[in-house]
Amino acid sequence: MVTVTYTCPRCDAVVELERDAYLADKSVTPDPLEGWEYAPAYGEFEAAAGVEIVCGASETRGEGCGRPFYLSFVRYEDGREVDPGRSLDEVSFDFLRG
Repeated sequence: MVTVTYTCPRCDAVVELERDAYLADKSVTPDPLEGWEYAPAYGEFEAAAGVEIVCGASETRGEGCGRPFYLSFVRYEDGREVDPGRSLDEVSFDFLRG
């Protein structure tokens, strides 16, 4: 296990996450990516596509903003890296614009 630090994309608070070293990070985003499934930071997330981190929870150095953000791991399907596409927030906005 290694301790890796991430920065909240909203408030710049630093979060520490203990995880297996073999996991490859894809991105840290304020909104979840379309098609990615996220596990909570306090649970078993090694088999998930990413981690939902709540800024300000016990993993955070200092206070934080209290909002979730998303760490996405690199995923492969049929030996090819999966393109993360857009965040669910972007997809919802497109739907509302019609």
